[in-house]
Amino acid sequence: MSPPRTAKVERNTKETRIAAELTIDGKGRYDVRTGIRFLDHMLESFARHGGFDLALHADGDLDVDQHHTVEDCGIVLGQAFAAALGDKVGILRSGYFLMPMDESLAAAAVDLGGRPALVYHAPARFRFVGDLQAELLHDFFDGFAVHCGANVHLRVLYGRSSHHRIEALFKCWAKAMRFACAKDPQLKDQLPSTKGVLARGA
Repeated sequence: MSPPRTAKVERNTKETRIAAELTIDGKGRYDVRTGIRFLDHMLESFARHGGFDLALHADGDLDVDQHHTVEDCGIVLGQAFAAALGDKVGILRSGYFLMPMDESLAAAAVDLGGRPALVYHAPARFRFVGDLQAELLHDFFDGFAVHCGANVHLRVLYGRSSHHRIEALFKCWAKAMRFACAKDPQLKDQLPSTKGVLARGA
């Protein structure tokens, strides 16, 4: 039996203090407290729809701005996935998904090949969605991509409700990550790369 793919990460700066625990092969359980309720809701949806167990607690300088907290949550989540994935032997490596949510449709594609890149086409239509500064989601996903070592391509194709547009985006990202992290029994001893290495810059 393979060892559990889990990680614990802490990040403490003068701006934020964040602790996360991740189990990739989980049950979709979550305990998320960032101080930004809409971000909590999105990360809870990510955990549930990806089948990941996620505990993430953040204490940030929200009296200054949301930027540090939102970006650093993405950084910590990326670090947690990188640590939990380990050597990546046997994983599918890439995944994609289309997710409708009522009148909205979003698309996500990810590649866990070790070389970070973000392509993000989900322009904020309003400054705030719930209590979240929506433009900061770009910084969240950029932090995730860099520290996970992943290509992350995200697009909202259409939608009227800003809530639905963003939630569809998080749900399809969760599904794409679930596929990318999944292990294929036929490839259990193989690294999914002809280079023989999955590392940043390789």
